[in-house]
Amino acid sequence: TYRASGAGGQHINKTDSAVRVTHLPTGITAECQDGRSQHSNKAKALQVLTARLQEKDRSERAAKEAATRKGLIGSGDRSDRIRTYNFPQGRITDHRINLTLYKVLQVMEGDLDEMVHALQVARGTELLAELEQRNGT
Repeated sequence: TYRASGAGGQHINKTDSAVRVTHLPTGITAECQDGRSQHSNKAKALQVLTARLQEKDRSERAAKEAATRKGLIGSGDRSDRIRTYNFPQGRITDHRINLTLYKVLQVMEGDLDEMVHALQVARGTELLAELEQRNGT
């Protein structure tokens, strides 16, 4: 508690009715010197402090969700893409394994053998490299 400041006559000079409340873990403070009663000022200060703590918690959660969402969505850059279909040129490019095929219509009709085989070979190569790295060869 402390003495309130501002207009109010001699009453302000005699009583300690202003209240400052501090939340120790976060350091957030709230003060109130509106009323003449220390009890009502404390109740108001606690309400303000509670609201500030809830707002801080809400903004932290929103920031965490936004960061998670941004990590999941990606930037839409070409490096985030798995495959590009270019119909005017009849081309399909798989960006993960740098495979380009000029048979987009055949792939769209279900002829996936060449693409699936290339993906299997790339995965096998990746697994072998991982195994060699693990064994220290």
